[in-house]
Amino acid sequence: MTLKDLKVKIFADGADLPAMIEMSRRPYIAGLTTNPTLMRKAGITDYRAFAKQVLTAITDKPISFEVFSDEFEEMHRQAMEIASWGKNVFVKIPVTNTRAEPADELVAKLAKAGVKVNVTAVMTAQQVQRISAALGNHAPSNISVFAGRVADTGCDPLPLLSQCLSIISKHRHQELIWASPRELLNIFQADKLGCHIITVTPDILKKLDLIGKDLGGYSLDTVKMFYDDAKAAGFSL
Repeated sequence: MTLKDLKVKIFADGADLPAMIEMSRRPYIAGLTTNPTLMRKAGITDYRAFAKQVLTAITDKPISFEVFSDEFEEMHRQAMEIASWGKNVFVKIPVTNTRAEPADELVAKLAKAGVKVNVTAVMTAQQVQRISAALGNHAPSNISVFAGRVADTGCDPLPLLSQCLSIISKHRHQELIWASPRELLNIFQADKLGCHIITVTPDILKKLDLIGKDLGGYSLDTVKMFYDDAKAAGFSL
């Protein structure tokens, strides 16, 4: 299978403005996402200014920006402002606040108001069940299941994602995101499973050129790498 054969939509995940703009110009990148953690790592201090820079440069692909309050009333205010920044904006809402209080009521309110919501940090089928019901068939929406973090615990995320796809299947405006991928293979797994979207980090995006690479040649490249590095290090026995 080649990149062109994939049905799953690839969203670039990051917070580096030049990189986001460059990625948005690639035909196989269908959208973009970011979050407060990525923005902090990128040294961003003015949230609104950064978001508006991004949206000035990228107008034709969906982009998710996340609220950052821990109170639902303030989350709602932030969400309404973020949604007003552009027609291509999805507002990320965490599945709960830090007190483990579900965001279902807020999500339902936003969806009914026509806000495109991306519910994030989801890791259980029970959460998807609640969130899917809250989103209903209103505005286009995403549910981001952090499959990579599930896998980090030693659990296979594929059965979970399959169950989640079944849960949201009756809602035509809802799309499931495979979030937090760990390797290039995850793109093909998400595609085979029928996930609508996968968010992909720059490190994984760099590996796209490896798709279809001859494994014999790749083996030889690896041997040469070990040899060259040992030589450059000046190792001797």
